[in-house]
Order: sequence, then C-alpha cells, then structure tokens
Amino acid sequence: MATSLYLDAFSGISGDMFIGALLDLGLDFNEFKRRLALLNVPGYEINAKRVAHSSIYGTNFDTVLSVAGKDDAVVTAEEAQAHHHHEPHRHLSDIKQLINQSKLSDLVKAHAIAVFTDIAQAEAKVHDRPLEAVHFHEVGALDSIVDIVGAFVDLEMLDVTDVYCSEIADGSGFIKVAHGIMPVPVPAVMQMRVGTTIPIRQETNIRTELVTPTGMGIIKEIVTGFGPLPKDWEITGVGYGFGNRQIPQFNALRVLKCKKKR
Repeated sequence: MATSLYLDAFSGISGDMFIGALLDLGLDFNEFKRRLALLNVPGYEINAKRVAHSSIYGTNFDTVLSVAGKDDAVVTAEEAQAHHHHEPHRHLSDIKQLINQSKLSDLVKAHAIAVFTDIAQAEAKVHDRPLEAVHFHEVGALDSIVDIVGAFVDLEMLDVTDVYCSEIADGSGFIKVAHGIMPVPVPAVMQMRVGTTIPIRQETNIRTELVTPTGMGIIKEIVTGFGPLPKDWEITGVGYGFGNRQIPQFNALRVLKCKKKR
C-alpha cells in the first residue's frame, strides 16, 4: 500500500536518525538487514534498539564497524599521503561502482548514487577540486554508505510515494571536522543549499551541527514540499529516530506515516 511521510525535523536530520525513525514505524528489522546485505560489503554490523529519551520511546540505529574509526578520505594528494594509514579512501566513482555491482533494486541504486553525487559536487565546490578528485570524508565512510543505502531500502519497504517536511532546525557555532574547526552549517551542507529554497532555521542555543551532509542529501532527494502537514493527510503512525549528539533538547527526528484522505 502506498505511503506518505511527513518529516518533523525539529532537531535536524542525519542518516541514522532517518533510518531509526522509519524502523520505529514498525519495519521488520530482519527484513531490512536482509535487503541491506544485498549491498554485499563486509566490515560492519547494524543495531536497532528501542530506547527512551526524556521518557519518550524511539529507535536508536547504529552501524558498528569491524575496524574502529571511519575510513576517512582526504581531498588533496598531500593529505592522502599524510593519512595513508586510513586506507582505503573512496572516490565517487568507487562508491558508484560498489552500489551498481550490488544486488539492490535499481530504484535504491539510483537514489543512493544521486545523494552521493550531490554531496561530492558540494565537496568539490567547497574545496575547489575537480569532481573526480574528491575523496570523501565522513560521507565516504562505510557507516555513511550504509546510512544512505539503508535510507532508500527503508523507503522501498514502506512503498513511499510522497514526502513532505517541516522547517528544518540546525545548530550554530562551530564543529571539528577533518579539515579543522568549521562553522555550522558545515560548508558542504551550506553548498548543498545553493539553488534551493529549503527552509532552515538555526538554533542559537545549540552549539553543534544538527543537519549532516547525508541528512541534507536525503532531504533533497525525497522531499517534494515543505511546510505544515498537508490537511488531506491522515496520520497512521509516528516514529522517532534518535540522534547521538548530546544537546539541551529532545534530539530526534519524528516521522509521521500518513495516508491521503479520500
């Protein structure tokens, strides 16, 4: 049965929050694992646990790598040499090949590659590099590949046809990333906003990022409208996906499963 989703992004969005919220709507986790395994990439385990934050239950989704740390990539040849112990590094072409050679559905492949391409184009612009020269940072890590592919596996399982979203909250201040201390929104996220009218407000009391490049990529790929819940949508379920950052408010993405009224 076709499903509509409304994203209530009062605390931003990341890939793991999005997957957690969709699993919290009642998706079969074992079936999700089976479909995600079609990616055919070793080196990780996924966990989904229902927990309570502020006495509200939701799902915490996490990817645990077999080797500690992220397979960080770097942008310049000099940095690549300096960080050789973090091999392997992944270019966009590597990630496209990995996804295309998998047994995922064509629809999941197309959406996942579109998100990675969007992020790579933003990184290329920010760092003034050719697209083919971009090495991924956190978004190129195995856990982020799982997040992006997993997001579209979940959407396929739910047979989602329409997605609307509220105004999106982001934090403020600065955050430490691979290249040093960067302003929030981080440069890649800000670049991804160019040419869009995505409504984002910054919460001045939250001194960290709430919107990740992965989260922004998912938003751009699936959301067809922003604003309040459409009046002709009936809510049939509510799911919460928790974020990992400790902030002075309830940190979750709330997703409403809906059907259109006849």
